[in-house]
Amino acid sequence: MAGERLAEATRLLRAGAYEQAHGLCLAVLKEAPRTAQAYYLLGQLALDHGNIGKAEELFAVTVQLDPRHAGALAQQARCLLALSRRSDAVATVRAAAASAPEDAFTCDTIGVVMSRAGLHEDALPYYARATEAEPGNANYQYNFAAALQFAGDMDRARDAYLRCAAADPDDTRGLPSLVQITRQTPEENYIPALEAMFIRHQEDADAALRIGHALAKTHEDLKQPGDALAWLARAKAGKRRLIRHTPDVDSALFAAAGALAETLPVAPAPSGEGPVFICGMPRTGTTLVDRILTSHSAVTPAGELSDFALCLKRLAKTPSNLVLDPETLGAARGMDLSALGTAYLHSVRTSLGLAELFTDKMPLNILLAPVILAALPGARIICLRRHPADTVLSNYRQMFATSFSYYNYAYTLEDTARYYAGFDRLVRRYEEVLPADRFTVVHYEKIVTDQEAETRRVLAFCGLPFEEGCLAFHQNAAPVATASSAQVREPLYTSALGRWRRYEAGLQPALDILEAEGCLTPGERRRG
Repeated sequence: MAGERLAEATRLLRAGAYEQAHGLCLAVLKEAPRTAQAYYLLGQLALDHGNIGKAEELFAVTVQLDPRHAGALAQQARCLLALSRRSDAVATVRAAAASAPEDAFTCDTIGVVMSRAGLHEDALPYYARATEAEPGNANYQYNFAAALQFAGDMDRARDAYLRCAAADPDDTRGLPSLVQITRQTPEENYIPALEAMFIRHQEDADAALRIGHALAKTHEDLKQPGDALAWLARAKAGKRRLIRHTPDVDSALFAAAGALAETLPVAPAPSGEGPVFICGMPRTGTTLVDRILTSHSAVTPAGELSDFALCLKRLAKTPSNLVLDPETLGAARGMDLSALGTAYLHSVRTSLGLAELFTDKMPLNILLAPVILAALPGARIICLRRHPADTVLSNYRQMFATSFSYYNYAYTLEDTARYYAGFDRLVRRYEEVLPADRFTVVHYEKIVTDQEAETRRVLAFCGLPFEEGCLAFHQNAAPVATASSAQVREPLYTSALGRWRRYEAGLQPALDILEAEGCLTPGERRRG
């Protein structure tokens, strides 16, 4: 009887009939209080309603009653990750994997948790199992495709994106993602399909953003920069209205970070071995430098980690729901910085299993540079810089995670230019105040045009001997979970230098701001 009720509750839950499903689960628990599956379904219901904390509790009860319930373990891991408890999430998802799940939903969830925790290679077999079990599920195909892309298996990624699009022609992720990793030509492109998709989904800000970025990329491939910028503006407009971003938010963060550089105790030279943080504005070569460094035999990539900011937030105990804000940065002044550094290293090493020298390439760590250097005596920071106009264009062209508010500046050219100006002032202040043995700036243009000399300089800064393999970074097989996943698997190229010149007519508002802020001189603007 209980089995029939729970089967019906499962069906109702999938149909969105939450009240009836809830009632059936409670009825089962009234008669048999230790029924694990009833708690599991109640956890799913709580998760569907966004109550992550309650869902985690219910999945934990399920696991107490049935320690090998793979579905509950996977969903609990998903909740723990959302609650910023990555180490616990990794341990839990590994327990789920050890239970040898077979159903597609659980396998896909294990893959998602592993991917988001930075365990991209471990995630692949679970995505594969999910798509084998349910090949017609567009969501599973998309997740598998993205993981294959991060792993550098572009041909299989394209096939999976196509299967996603075929499974659900209205899924706005498959076809746009395929376009992002496939050069479009006048003879072979998806313009008609994408334009029709845009019309159908233009009221959905996130969907319009994905489709519009794909159309912009298509027109870039077709050497139509004006049309590309027009599509970007059209795609971003709806999301910009929803977020109501103001540049004052960014300015306050830059000011708080700059103030810390003047007050926190930063040792002039690194003491012992510590991680290397690679940061700066996105799309300026952070992934490239990370690949060069992690091609060294002594260095391991940890990916883009939010661990340091999360550890800071936990110790600061500031009331806002933001991980990074001026109040949290300011709290670092009265904090036990040694405890902060210890917490960060424990978080990274326990969740990723790293014991050796590693890189952390979260771009936003630039805002935490003084705190990082004070909390981790052995740490070094490499900050990437790129031509101001190219930086603004590359950030505006990039579709960042729509749920991540720290990149909200990128919805207009003007806000992006203002953000660059704030970043520029901050980095210049860092160069004046922070010790050169622990903080250095690398220019993207120099890496591209004088690869060996800059590679040697970066390695020396990190206290590492030169290795030829660092020049062949494109042969590095480690996964890349960033927008540069395709580019960094190719040898260096110079075609991205001065790209802004091709878009100059449409960049005038941003160029005016850069010039007014002193980031670009009239002479540079004329010369390029």
